[in-house]
Amino acid sequence: MTISPISATEIRFIKLGQAGCWEAECIQSGTLQLGFESPYHEASLAGNWDVVFDFWKSQRTSERAAATAKDDVRQIRTFYEAPSTTLWITFFNRRLYWCFAEAEVIELEDKTRIRHAIGGWSCLDLKGRPLEIANIDGRVTTVQGYRGTICEINREMQLYTVNKINGIVGKDVANTISNLGLLRQSVRELVQGLHWKDFELLADLILTRTGWQRVSQLGGTVKDVDLELLAPVTGRRAYVQVKSQANMDTLMESISTFNGMAGYDDFFFLVHTASSVVQQFRSDDFRINVIGPDRISELVIDAGLTNWLIQRRS
Repeated sequence: MTISPISATEIRFIKLGQAGCWEAECIQSGTLQLGFESPYHEASLAGNWDVVFDFWKSQRTSERAAATAKDDVRQIRTFYEAPSTTLWITFFNRRLYWCFAEAEVIELEDKTRIRHAIGGWSCLDLKGRPLEIANIDGRVTTVQGYRGTICEINREMQLYTVNKINGIVGKDVANTISNLGLLRQSVRELVQGLHWKDFELLADLILTRTGWQRVSQLGGTVKDVDLELLAPVTGRRAYVQVKSQANMDTLMESISTFNGMAGYDDFFFLVHTASSVVQQFRSDDFRINVIGPDRISELVIDAGLTNWLIQRRS
């Protein structure tokens, strides 16, 4: 089933309650809730904003009462008048949630007001991927620090936000992803041309740069063990086998050897040229890690070893 992409006439961030106290309830019930409790719900529905302004000005005691009341009314008016084509966003449990809302504003007994989200809130893009805060442009997520209730998203970020929800990446990101794919392929080819001793050294560099500490000599004296590693934080010990080439028989023999050895918590099997069945192998045992050519090329780039590899092959 094809899901049509969304579009929006405007985007608004809403803070669901003071310090987010209504977030869980609103997201579960599929509502947007506004505080600013007052006896002027009917006046707001009628668009009599002067009356609403006068009330909130009377509630403010600072020298900036008029300016503060003006901002109060701006937020209340947005809640009442924003069309159903407005995209609403909020943040909860480290994810961005989004929805469109029905136009009707309903007053509750406690004088707060709600609008119903059309189809409820969602924290997924239209391709089904979670909208994690860690993967969203900071110019969008900074609205979490807004001290009021409702604000407009930075205009230059509105297209980005819609594209993010639609699961569309910008042209610059798409170009970078394409270039990165080409780089990974080039790195893979360079790795596969390494002498076995150089590949063993590369395996050592990859693992130590990702947090492991080597506690044995490269290609040490322990039979079947090319590297012995220690995770200093957890104290877990690992042994590593490094192969230029391997088939399934080689891999299964290595796993059998690991299962028969005492003193090791994890096993790494690194190979740069292998049959597809080896490359696709995934063990149900979380201790067993088979790292094939595709993953090795990614690790080389992530660990900053591309220049080392180029120099080794030059």
